[in-house]
Amino acid sequence: MEALYSLLAIVLAYLLGSVSFAVLVSRGMGLADPRTFGSKNPGATNVLRSGNKWAAALTLIGDGAKGWLAVVLARYLGARYGFGPETVALVGIAVFVGHLYPVFHGFAGGKGVATAGGVLFGINPILGLATVVAWVIIAYFFRYSSLAALVSAAFAPLFYVFVFGADVTVFTIVAMSVLLLYRHWDNFGRLMAGKEKRIGGGQH
Repeated sequence: MEALYSLLAIVLAYLLGSVSFAVLVSRGMGLADPRTFGSKNPGATNVLRSGNKWAAALTLIGDGAKGWLAVVLARYLGARYGFGPETVALVGIAVFVGHLYPVFHGFAGGKGVATAGGVLFGINPILGLATVVAWVIIAYFFRYSSLAALVSAAFAPLFYVFVFGADVTVFTIVAMSVLLLYRHWDNFGRLMAGKEKRIGGGQH
């Protein structure tokens, strides 16, 4: 039964991750579908391009909260249903993958920065805060959301191992970092070519 409960937790985490707050918030506020303009990415940064800061903020909070909630619930219910650290690690990956490839939206999801941040906060608030600070510093000084995501993706696993040591949780963090780098690969190319759009503005 413990294996069945673990599998159910992983599936539910994926389904939770598949809820796209960018799409839901935009629809609820009467805005254009974020998949139809800008980068066509259903995430907070692209929602911000609609000009509605509240919609972008709600998207950011929602996408981050689902990552946090999945991990925290898995840890909280672990003792009752026999979840080990391996299950919690897989739940973290599942909710993140759900955001990237949501079953409710044709498997076309966002790039995962907010949800990854939520997962990191669920794993450990210090880890989450440190990674967010790294993102904010890069985003503030360079004005590129994608560059901030790339730096944060590299920073998170290194910070975790340095502060908390190497354990099964590192698998979750490294997996998310690799997927974040993969999802931002086109952005990396545009950064190198000087064609990437800045936060709240144009290119270089």
